[in-house]
Amino acid sequence: MGAADLFLTTVGRRPDGLWAAPGRVTVIGEHTDHSDGFVLPIALAQRVVAAVGRRGDGQLVARSAQQPHKPYAQALNQVTPGPAAGWSGYVAGVAWALREAGHDIGGVDIVVDGDVPVGAGLSSSAALECVTALALNDLFGLGLGRVELARLGRQAENEFVGVPCGILDQSASLLATERHALLLDTRSLAYEQIPFDPSAAGLALLLIDTRSRHALVDGRYAARQDACRRAAQVLGVPALRDATLDGVLRLGDPLLRRRARHVVTENARVTEAAGLLRGGAVHRLGPLLTASHASLRDDFEVTVPELDIAVEVALASGAHGARMVGGGFGGCVLVLVDAAAVPSVAAAVAAAFAQHGFGLPLHFLAVPSEGAGRIG
Repeated sequence: MGAADLFLTTVGRRPDGLWAAPGRVTVIGEHTDHSDGFVLPIALAQRVVAAVGRRGDGQLVARSAQQPHKPYAQALNQVTPGPAAGWSGYVAGVAWALREAGHDIGGVDIVVDGDVPVGAGLSSSAALECVTALALNDLFGLGLGRVELARLGRQAENEFVGVPCGILDQSASLLATERHALLLDTRSLAYEQIPFDPSAAGLALLLIDTRSRHALVDGRYAARQDACRRAAQVLGVPALRDATLDGVLRLGDPLLRRRARHVVTENARVTEAAGLLRGGAVHRLGPLLTASHASLRDDFEVTVPELDIAVEVALASGAHGARMVGGGFGGCVLVLVDAAAVPSVAAAVAAAFAQHGFGLPLHFLAVPSEGAGRIG
């Protein structure tokens, strides 16, 4: 049953419209957005769909096809940070952020359904935020642009849910286009659509979901952000985006040095990757992906054994490059591989997981897809 049918079944009428927003995967540029850095994500074909209809009583009522026994209902004027837990916090948080910004929205029923894996580092939360923001913007004629909607989605996650994320995820979900990667400057929010079609080069982006679930609200993500802020302060720059590698290497605190080195070198990898894509050299991305993973493992320390083993085995099986994606501490690995080798690489990783006593990983292709929009 899709979102529209579930809306009809649970609300008793048809929705006023249907909207969809995709998950995302970062090709390169992990943990740079909270330091005003550069990122290069794509939108995925996997998405969250929301069926939305106006209510006349000022209530926000949200339901999820994935968690039908956990509806959320609250008067809009009583929606405040704290009470919403789980998936509904991302929906309620956007309504709160819109009202905090002075935008007049009325009561709504929202029913969501989707196939973005939860906890896999593919931004199911941002997809929820973006589909809600886009639907409310359209439904109530707010006239907000997509960059502003991304800001509001980030505010919802930062201040309502309590995850100190950057703006990468929301921007990718709202701004990405099919067969392109989104080069985003997270300080100015200037962006460029760079052609990116691995299949045309005989390649594929294989996503291996290790099924080791992460949760960014447990403090480890915030601790790394704090280290990056402290490193910038010591270096006397507004953010690590402004730091040089020479300056970072002179930091006396080894932990701050490692955290900052990841951000500075990752920014350089984003710039190099964008140049390769502009020149059509998709096949040369591999070493950059692998270097990114090593940096996330050794300097930022956000990998787990499942992620490291998936990368090691994929590379040993002939992949051009591989890296963990998302916030870390679980989730997915992105593998650049010849299209014909997808089955053998996926099988090799699954066999290694069985050998190590891990659960069976899932795999699917990451296809550069269209961003959020109204679909009905």
